[in-house]
Formats: sequence, C-alpha cells, structure tokens
Amino acid sequence: MRNHVVLHDAAAKQWLHFREPRHIVEAHRLEEVLPALRRIDALVQEQGLHAVGFISYEAAPAFDHALQVRQMDDPFPILWFGLFPEPEVIPSPRAAQPAPALDWTPTIGRAAYDEAIAHIKEHIARGDTYQVNYTFRLRASFSGDPWPLFQTLAHAQQADYAAFIETERYAICSASPELFFRLDGSLLASRPMKGTAARGRWLAEDEAQADWLHHSEKNRAENVMIVDMIRNDLGRVARTGTVSVPRLFAVEKYPTVWQMTSTVEAQTDASLPDIMAALFPCASITGAPKARTMQIISDLETTPRRLYTGTIGFIAPNRRAQFNVAIRTVLVDRQRAQAEYGVGGGIVWDSDSAEEYAECETKARVLTAQWPDFSLLETILWEPGDGYFLLPYHLRRLQDSARYFDFPTDPAAIHAELAACAASLPPAPHRVRLLLARDGTLSVQATPLGDDAPTRPVRLGLAPTPVNSASPFLYHKTTHRQLYEQALASRPDCDDVLLWNERGEITETAIANIVLRLDNELVTPPLSSGLLPGTFRASLLDQSQVRERIITREMLRHAEHIYRINSVRKWQDAVLLLQVYSKDLP
Repeated sequence: MRNHVVLHDAAAKQWLHFREPRHIVEAHRLEEVLPALRRIDALVQEQGLHAVGFISYEAAPAFDHALQVRQMDDPFPILWFGLFPEPEVIPSPRAAQPAPALDWTPTIGRAAYDEAIAHIKEHIARGDTYQVNYTFRLRASFSGDPWPLFQTLAHAQQADYAAFIETERYAICSASPELFFRLDGSLLASRPMKGTAARGRWLAEDEAQADWLHHSEKNRAENVMIVDMIRNDLGRVARTGTVSVPRLFAVEKYPTVWQMTSTVEAQTDASLPDIMAALFPCASITGAPKARTMQIISDLETTPRRLYTGTIGFIAPNRRAQFNVAIRTVLVDRQRAQAEYGVGGGIVWDSDSAEEYAECETKARVLTAQWPDFSLLETILWEPGDGYFLLPYHLRRLQDSARYFDFPTDPAAIHAELAACAASLPPAPHRVRLLLARDGTLSVQATPLGDDAPTRPVRLGLAPTPVNSASPFLYHKTTHRQLYEQALASRPDCDDVLLWNERGEITETAIANIVLRLDNELVTPPLSSGLLPGTFRASLLDQSQVRERIITREMLRHAEHIYRINSVRKWQDAVLLLQVYSKDLP
C-alpha cells in the first residue's frame, strides 16, 4: 500500500491508520511551502479532513530567509501531506519477527567529527554561537519491506510520537520521543529534549544515571538555553503574557536512554501555518542563536538532513495538531535501495569530543535494540510449615525489575495470589513460578519439587562464547531466556554451563549463581560482571557468608571448591569437566 500513514496520537493514547487520501500536497521548492500549508489548513477546516505528513529540515528558509540550510541533492520533497478521511484506530504495531540487521556506515569518520567539534568551539570562542546541534548521517543498504523495520523500532522504543509514512518512493519509520508542538484549541505546548544519559543495567545503576542527568550542570545549561529559545518562538504567536514553563528539567525514561525534557506552553489564536512559521525548525535541534547557528551547521555538516530534525505530524479539525521532532527516524529510499538515519547532539564550550561521539553511539542503539515480549519471573521454593523461602527477597527483586521495565504491579494482589496457591498445595515441597506480564497480569504455577537433584556434583563446562555485560536482560529474571537456552544446548556433555563475559570474567551458570572457594574464602562474581542477582546469593551476601570478587576464567584453575547456588536447591557441589582444562581454559 502506498500513500498511507500509521501514527501514534499521544494525547488520545491510540494508534491511527490513515489510508486512501483525498488529496496529496507536496512541495519541492521553498516558495511552495507556505502556500501548500495554507491550502492544507483550509482543506482540514473546510472539508473536515485530516492532514498527515512531514516537513523537511531544509524547508526552514521558506519560513525565514535568515535560516540557512544545505541544498538537497535528490528529489526528496521538503513538504508532503496526505489529506485523509477519518482514521481507523488500530492496535499497537508489533512485528511478528525482528527486522533484519542492517550494516550502518557513518557519512563522516571519527577524525572529521573531532575536527568539526573543534571548529564549533572556535565559533563559540568568537561569540558566534552558544550551542550547535551538530549531526551526521548513518546509511545502510536496504531493499526489504520497511513496515517490519518500523514495527521493530516502535515496539522497542515505546515512543509517544512514532509515525510510519509510505509514499510512492519513500518510507519513513520514526520512533521519535520528542514533541515539537501540540495544538489543542488555543493551548500550544512544546516539549524540547536536551540532555541524554544511557540507561543503567539494573535498577540502582539506572536510577543513578537518571539522578546524574537531572543534576548535570552541563545538561541543565543546554536544556534551559533551548527552553529560552522555545519561549521566544512561542512568544511570536502567543497571547500576551501567556507563555509559561510548567515543567523544567524533567528526566524521562526510554528503553535505551534517559532524556531531560522541559515543557513550554502558551495560549494562541494563530493559524497552523503561522505557528509553523514561528517555531520551525525546533530550537532543540539547531542551537542558539538559531539563525547564526544554522549557518554554522550548513557549513560544517557534509550532507543535507532531509527529514531528520524536521517534523512529522497531523492536523485535525477543531484546531487539533501534533507534530514531533523527527529524530530516531529512518528514511528509506526504495529507488536507491538505501536507508538513512541521522544522529547528533548539542555541542557547547565544555563539550568533550569523545563523550559527544559516545552519546551519538548511545542514541543510535535504537537501530539495533531488540525488545522482546517477555514476563518477569520469580521461582520460589515453598515448603510445608515454612512457607515461601526468601519471599521478601523475591518480591523486592520483582518490584525492582518492574520499576526498571515499567511493568505495573499490585503488591496486595501478588500476596493474595501466592497465598491462594499455597493454600491449595499438598504437604510436600513445591517449586512455585510467579509470572508478571507487561500489562500487570499475574499468574502462579506450582510443581512438586521432587528428588531430581543429582547425587553427584553438578558437571559444569564453559560456554563457548561470552555474554555481553551491557545487556540489561542479564540482570533481571524474565521469560526471555534465549541466551541461556543456547548456552545449555552448546554443552550437551554437561549438566549446566558456566557463563563468562567479554572481559573473560565468570558470571553465573545458565540456571544459577556460582560460588568459589578461593584462598580459603567463599567468593561470588559481582553484579557488574553481568549476572542475575539471585535471592539466595543476596541472602548469603547480607549474612557475610560470601563476598563479591571478580573471578576470571584463569582463576578457575585455582578454585579449591565450586558451588552452584539458587533459592530452590540452595548449595550444590559442582565440578568442571576434566576436558575443560585442556579445551576451554586459556
């Protein structure tokens, strides 16, 4: 299907599908942009249609001749809108399978990036600018169906302002979390984002990252600079005295990053074309002051931005509109069989080139982040007379993971489900599985524990490949267990598999934590190595029966004893298979 749009209406919290447009309005030259917007606005207001589309960054001079951009080198439209009848409300897009991995290549090298940052600092030193949003493009060959790519991005990012647009030649897959502006009657609101930090891997580390971002003087300075620009832009169309900042320096959670976001509001009677002319492009993706900084951007960036940092959105009857800032957006050109993705960040005087480049890499993780469907899981030992073993530890871990992944929880309901399960069990030990789904649904399953534990020591073998300690799924107990299942399948000669990370550090087994006696001391790998914080492990640490210590693969040779531990089987003796010493260890 061509010339259709799928878009998330954040205010209504619903996905909309627009199809079979009555009109298509495009602009390829600057002088066409404002007449096109006026025609679109008239069709919406007079015929009750819904206009959905995009405006490219390179359209900026159409609104203000002082705004300078690079010339585009292809026929990509600087404005495209479809005029549609009432949309259909649809379920949240979700890919049946992940989109294929793409081989992304940056349009500039690291040396050129560092040189551009140095030039920006020279401009700042001369007083030409205070901040420059410097960006570059990533490109990849792409000849497949763009819809699964959008589904994967939208599901992974859970972005409020996501949109998919398919024209005759191009497809746009946007997972933008940033609101350019929303119009609701006379209320005009903008939510600029400026300030980024990577997500932590477990709750405490994650909250520390959020706290750092919230109090970062550099990020606050950048954010308030953009807020002041947005206030000024809104003031050009606002009723006198109505511009306000109800939220400043709010830190918001997304699957791969924390973002600092502020909210600026105003009351206005201006038309949609006049609002766009006053605000476009969003100050968060230019820098300050806007006109001079955009000139610097056009001199330093090596390729046009096209849709990236432009805007995508809709105009509905009765003065309703929503437009995003087109970041985290893939542009697919079918004719060239190419996908393009823009990335960048705000550069100020004290910016560090290496840190800024690392931030670009963090922002680009949206391209590779796969967010599977999963439930949170706790496996709890229940014994007659004693009840649930280490229940407070299990519930605390479940609550921590629920906060990390934003799963709703009801502690009273969890206790009631567990109590009902316990009341139904015969007087024999059971393994109880508590599952919490993304929507908060609970389920409890119980199976007899039985006597299936081996009487001999558990035979362990090293996994053939390392785990990536950056993966958050290592630190939370979930039903997403592909990594562990693959590890077990790789060593059919063993009862269990010993995992290790990219630094050669032992982490855990596929189903339990590990404890070694080294130098007559019981030690277990630290959380930072990349492992699930088991509840039995946590209780032993609290009682000072074991302590954390980095354990390398080489140190396995010197272990006086090996134990596999979990809250169901507690302590189990373990041994490394003899061939481990000749085949697996360095």
